[in-house]
Amino acid sequence: MMIHGFHSSRQDFSFGPWKLTVAKMHVMKSANVEKLADELHMPSLLEMMFGDNVLRIQHVSGFGIEFNATYALKCVNNYPGVLKVACAGEWEESRTMGEHYKEIIRPYDWTYTTDYKGTLLGKALKLKVVPMTDHIDTEKLKAREQIKFFEEVLLFEDELHDHGVLSLTVKIRVMPSSFFLLLRFFLRIDGVLIRMNDTRLYHEADKTYMLIWAIQGLR
Repeated sequence: MMIHGFHSSRQDFSFGPWKLTVAKMHVMKSANVEKLADELHMPSLLEMMFGDNVLRIQHVSGFGIEFNATYALKCVNNYPGVLKVACAGEWEESRTMGEHYKEIIRPYDWTYTTDYKGTLLGKALKLKVVPMTDHIDTEKLKAREQIKFFEEVLLFEDELHDHGVLSLTVKIRVMPSSFFLLLRFFLRIDGVLIRMNDTRLYHEADKTYMLIWAIQGLR
């Protein structure tokens, strides 16, 4: 699938010692999708996979965090999902490719629900994750600051065979004093449920740490 008028792009933006990189590419080719599905031990993947899309925040020292579709899918449970609705069988049947497919089908969560919170970068140095009592200052985020940089990246999306929609997106906005990132997994099954898993990342220019707040299972 190719979106009319879409052009691949890559942008870099500097915020103090941090470099923000955003890459937006075309939908993965079917051969690459099938190869990735096999690597992840899933019988199929989503309608729209953007395996080369990425949003990366990297320090000049080399460590950082990035968000991409492949690692997000690694956090999907590889067992039959507990969520069973009337459309589940029909949706899974739409992905079959004949009798041979039925012989090799493996259990997996057909909603692709992921609790992915990002991938840490760095070999010798890495971000250290520790519990903190600090919270993201929402009042500062409400302040009318100039937005220096903004981007939204789609990592994957599926219409669940016309029974709803699911998507994983990550977006970031940079102000003079801070940057704020939101990673959101969204699932809507028509007439059944709405689910959201959010990860929010916030960093102030005069701080030596980032705050990450994950909210799982919003319904």
